[in-house]
Amino acid sequence: GIKQIEAKTVDFGASDMPLKDEDLAKNGLVQFPTVVGGTIPVVNIAGIKPGELKLTGTVIADIYLGKITKWNDAAITALNPGVKLPDAQIAPVRRADGSGTTFGFTNYLSQVSPEWKAKVGEGTAVNWPTGAGGKGNEGVAAFVGRLPNSIGYVEYAYVKQNKMTYAQMQNAAGKFVSPSDASFKAAAAGADWAKSFYQILGNKPGDQSWPITSATFILMHKAQDKPEQGKEVLKFFSWAYANGDKAADDLDYVPMPDSVKKLIKERAWSQIKDASGATLAQQ
Repeated sequence: GIKQIEAKTVDFGASDMPLKDEDLAKNGLVQFPTVVGGTIPVVNIAGIKPGELKLTGTVIADIYLGKITKWNDAAITALNPGVKLPDAQIAPVRRADGSGTTFGFTNYLSQVSPEWKAKVGEGTAVNWPTGAGGKGNEGVAAFVGRLPNSIGYVEYAYVKQNKMTYAQMQNAAGKFVSPSDASFKAAAAGADWAKSFYQILGNKPGDQSWPITSATFILMHKAQDKPEQGKEVLKFFSWAYANGDKAADDLDYVPMPDSVKKLIKERAWSQIKDASGATLAQQ
C-alpha cells in the first residue's frame, strides 16, 4: 500500500504501519485511520484448547529468537500451571512477505524485549532469526493448521474463520487477556487521536487491553492529479464512516468513534485539494 501510493499507481493506499509526519511530508501524503484490529498468536499443540495457553511478549520474543525451543520449557510451564505441555520442538511460523501485521507484531516485541529490539527490531519485514515463512495471513494460518507444535501470528478474523487455537496474552497491566472486539477497543482507548494520527496501539495500558493492537491507515496524496477520482475516494470513505460500522463489527474490527471521524474530516480531508487549491471533500 505504501509503495504503490508513493509511486502514484493507486488512488489510495492502506497500511497497518502509520507513517511519521516527516515521511508524509516528503511524499506529499495525508493519512487517516479507519478501523482497529488485533494480531493474535496461534498455536497447534495436541490437546490445547483456544485460550488455554498463556504467553507473554518476552516468551514469544525468545521463541522467535530461537532461545526457547521446547513447549515444556520452564519459562512457558511457569505461566501455565496445570496445563500439560509436550516435550516437543517448537516450530515458529512467520510471514514470508512484508506486511503491516508483521510491523504490529515486531513493534510489540521490540517494546517488551530489549534483546529483540537490539537484534531484530521492527518493520513490515525483518531479518527473522528462525521460523518457516507463509505468504499472507492465510499462508501463516494454513502452515500453523497443518504443522504440529507450531506457533504463528495472524489477524483476528483468520483466527475466528479458521477456528484456530489462540493464546491468551499478558498485557502492559500484567493481566492475561483473550482477543476480542472489547480488548482491541480497550487498547484503542489509549490513543490520543486529537494529538496526531500517528498512533501505535501496541502495549497500551488498561486491564482489558489486547497488547498487539493496531489501526489500519489510509494514505492519499494532498495534491490530486486526478481530482475526480480523489473526490470518489473521499465519497466512498464518507459513506463507509457513516454506514460501515456494522460491517466492521461483523468482520471483527473496531470502527473509529464519531469524535475521531469528525477529526479525520477536519484535519486530513481538508488537506486533499485539486490543482486550483480547492478541497475535494464535500462539506
